[in-house]
Amino acid sequence: MKIDGIDLKILYELQVNGKLTNTELSERVNLSASPCLKRVKRLERCGLIRDYVALLDPGFLGLDLNVFIFISLKAQSRSLLTEFETRVAGHDEVMECYLMTGDEDYLLRVAVPDVTSLERFIVDKLSPMPEVEKIRSSIALKQVRYKTALPLRRT
Repeated sequence: MKIDGIDLKILYELQVNGKLTNTELSERVNLSASPCLKRVKRLERCGLIRDYVALLDPGFLGLDLNVFIFISLKAQSRSLLTEFETRVAGHDEVMECYLMTGDEDYLLRVAVPDVTSLERFIVDKLSPMPEVEKIRSSIALKQVRYKTALPLRRT
């Protein structure tokens, strides 16, 4: 699918504020409402716009610890990778999971209320996984930057 400058403007505006009405969006991108809506629907259909979500403040919900956990597996076979990914995806605490290059196989970002919860997560949920060999964690002291908007080349 080919996207043009107007599509990029639409994507930029929706990343900034996904609650814009079609009328508001069309005004911001200098397009009439009907063609604007058609473009948005096309961007959704092709999968470029994956979803619309509300971003919550973890602190208000008592999720004060943001932890990065590095996981090394016993082996890197396709089946072990798939098993690990399936198990990890089943835990609500895991916010992000990446297959990595380098010394560790996976990097997880986990949101938990406190150190006791982190300990329970590591000891009760990660450690018993048969494919896991080594677990190393780092607690984020401060979030310096967090964004969800992708960098778009704007014309």
